[in-house]
Amino acid sequence: MAQIQTYLPLYRKYRPQQFSDLVGQQVVSSALGNAITQNHMVHAYLFCGPRGTGKTSTARIMAKSLNCQNGPTVTPCQTCPACVSITAGNALDVTEIDAASNNGVEDMRELLERVSLAAMEGRYKIYIIAEVHM
Repeated sequence: MAQIQTYLPLYRKYRPQQFSDLVGQQVVSSALGNAITQNHMVHAYLFCGPRGTGKTSTARIMAKSLNCQNGPTVTPCQTCPACVSITAGNALDVTEIDAASNNGVEDMRELLERVSLAAMEGRYKIYIIAEVHM
C-alpha cells in the first residue's frame, strides 16, 4: 500500500534552520552569531532587503538561537521543545505579526500590552513584525 505524503511547500521544506544555512548572508550570520556568542544582544533588530533574501528566516533562526535549551547558541539544536515549537510556528514566546494587516491603533495598543509580559517558556519574548513598510 502506498504511503500518504503530506504536502509541504518548497519554501517551508527548504527554509534555513541555522545561521550556516542562510545563503548569501554570511556577513549577517557572522554578526548575529558574534552578538550571541559574546552576549551583546540588543533589544531590537531590523532586517531589511528585497523579497526572498531571508529576513523572516533570519528572525526565526535568531529566535531559536536565543530560546534553545542549549543556548543562547549560534547552532540551535532543532529538537528541544523551544526549537520545535518555533519551527512549527506555535511557540508561546515568539509572535509573528503581519504589519500590513495589523496596522490599526487598536492593534498597536494590543502589541504594547503584550510586550510588557514576561516570557512563559523560553528566555526571551520575541516579536517578529513582517511587512513593516506597508
